[in-house]
Amino acid sequence: MIAAIIQGRTGSTRLPGKILKRIEGKSLLQHVIERIKQVKKIDKIILATTKKEADKKIIKIAEAEKIETFAGSNEDVLDRFYKAAKKFNVDTIVRITSDDPFKDPEVINNLIVYFLKNKLDYASNTLTPSYPEGLDVEVFSFKAIEKAWINAKLLSEREHVTPYIYNNKKKFKIGNLSYIKDLSSLRWTIDYPKDLKFAREIYKRLYYKKNIFLMDDILNLLKKEPKLQAINQGIVRNEGYIKSFKNDKKYD
Repeated sequence: MIAAIIQGRTGSTRLPGKILKRIEGKSLLQHVIERIKQVKKIDKIILATTKKEADKKIIKIAEAEKIETFAGSNEDVLDRFYKAAKKFNVDTIVRITSDDPFKDPEVINNLIVYFLKNKLDYASNTLTPSYPEGLDVEVFSFKAIEKAWINAKLLSEREHVTPYIYNNKKKFKIGNLSYIKDLSSLRWTIDYPKDLKFAREIYKRLYYKKNIFLMDDILNLLKKEPKLQAINQGIVRNEGYIKSFKNDKKYD
């Protein structure tokens, strides 16, 4: 079974409660779920959140959207993913971050096909970034995450789920899917208020024309209105991972 596991919690430090922020009448989390439901190769969708009281709100959203839920560790996200996958007997995991309102079903589907066709342990479109930040996706086997869960010792490996896998290329069969050109300088994720402003401006223009608008729709819009890109420029890609990597230590 192929399952998308959406990681989400309300306790973001840079923009607290960001997955509950409203964009065109729906929460950010609802938009992400709506998009993942359009991925043809996905059999099940699971929200993996924490046991904290505040996160019961997002469990209710997930239940209303008729997807599965799992509540686990707040800090050890690898443990949360592993136990969610084990609970629902998942063979192949598609990791989805809940702060990306532009997740593209076609990009995700293409990566799943690439993963299966090449019989990989892990595949992503981020090892050599070429897609806009926010269209990131990873696909990996249950066996790979189980090995990581047993062996990963660093805080960054536990918090960010997959570093142990992609940093051990001798232990895992790994692949990267690149786009035909480098669009990695584009920022389509949400960490700060200006990211949310950018997302709202894009949705305002595209959502009612085509609910599940895709990467090409956004690129065409940005060609017509290049000033939109300036709203949230100047933020370092993968800032959260870089910060945790700098402060890394053994997991206790």
